[in-house]
Amino acid sequence: MFKSPFSFEGRIRRTEYGLSYLTFCFSAYVLGAMFEGSEGVSIVAEILLIIPLLWFLWAQGAKRCHDVGNSGWFQLIPFYILWLIFAAGRKGKNKYGNDPKDNDEEEDVLQYVKPEIANTPDENHLNT
Repeated sequence: MFKSPFSFEGRIRRTEYGLSYLTFCFSAYVLGAMFEGSEGVSIVAEILLIIPLLWFLWAQGAKRCHDVGNSGWFQLIPFYILWLIFAAGRKGKNKYGNDPKDNDEEEDVLQYVKPEIANTPDENHLNT
């Protein structure tokens, strides 16, 4: 999760998108509270700090659009965010990348863990 949050390429699951959206909302709220009532240079600083947050949100949104099989530009449609949060992604590989639900990395890790578990002595065999 969050392997390349500022990249517009690839696909992400609903969970990662939801957490990304909550992260953006919380960060924007904190940023707004920090600069509340500020003038001049503080406004420029706030704008400079909000740009990476927007980039993060748009990149994550584009990847979620890719997961449901659409272009990243679809996130500009009003209320499409709700669709991105609740709709299931397309199964299997599509033109935007592999299915994020495919746990290839998890399987790679398990192939190294399983032999260790298999070679662990069983307590029942020790008593006989």
